[in-house]
Amino acid sequence: MPIQSPPEPLNTDGKPRRVGVELEFAGLLPEETAVIAQSLFGGTIEPLSAHRIKLRDTRWGDFSIELDSRYVHPESQPDVPNDSEWQRLRLKLDRRYRELLGDVVTGVVPTEIVCPPIDWERLDELDILFNELRRYGAKGTDASLLYGFGLHLNPELPALDSATILRYLRAWLLCANGIREQIRVDITREVLPHANPFPQKYCLKVLDQAYRPDLETLVNDYLSDNDTRNRDLDLLPLFAHLCPNHSHPLLRKGLVQARPTFHYRLPNAQLSDPEWGVVREWNRWLEVETLACTPDTLAERMAEYRARHARSGWWQKLRSLLPGGRY
Repeated sequence: MPIQSPPEPLNTDGKPRRVGVELEFAGLLPEETAVIAQSLFGGTIEPLSAHRIKLRDTRWGDFSIELDSRYVHPESQPDVPNDSEWQRLRLKLDRRYRELLGDVVTGVVPTEIVCPPIDWERLDELDILFNELRRYGAKGTDASLLYGFGLHLNPELPALDSATILRYLRAWLLCANGIREQIRVDITREVLPHANPFPQKYCLKVLDQAYRPDLETLVNDYLSDNDTRNRDLDLLPLFAHLCPNHSHPLLRKGLVQARPTFHYRLPNAQLSDPEWGVVREWNRWLEVETLACTPDTLAERMAEYRARHARSGWWQKLRSLLPGGRY
């Protein structure tokens, strides 16, 4: 499948925008995954713990490969003094416990490969990696009811001002339902809270033509109505990058990696389909970017959305006043 160009292909430095890619899957251990990635992209494998590996110095940068649970990684524990034999023993036991826990949950907890950001023009090279993972037994979302696995795209924005962020966010809110239907989001992923849609109250606020926030207002409004990481288009990494000293706990917990990107969490990891890959999901995402760059169409659809939901709101209020709440 040919990769399509975004309507705004360059970043603020005049270079091709980059995209980070994260893939969750079962069937391969982190060390097996690292060997496959190394065979394609070079680099040096560096084990960080029993279930976490870095593939360093590939031609694109560093890959992170791990079981996707913080509970199985010793370094996720806060530092404690180790100036006594007892403390050293506790650290050793904790490390061993987490290694064993990782062994037990392997197959249920996914392996995750986090790729370094690459130019959007070269995303098709990641499909070669996906094909190799598939060939060696990687299993995606539909291989089991237990597998709520996803593909995440982290597209760099063409600019970081509030107006640019707002038009892309508006485009997503208008496209989200249609894209969700196209993807046919797996039932397990729908039940799990990882990629929930935005609440209608927030959508109506953002899709009001009179809403013209500065960056501080945009960030604070988002945090007020979306006190969670679990949105289908997660803006927390972007806001953590733009507001590094913000006081909100979600931006200061260490769970969010600050970066000048959206965190698009909706796609399934559809590894059972040999035609599926990152290019297909990137091309689908460009529906959002195209709308964001078509101001007249964007304004028209915003007005339609608000009018439709205003009518729906009045109808719900009327029904609630009727006997029994129904006609």
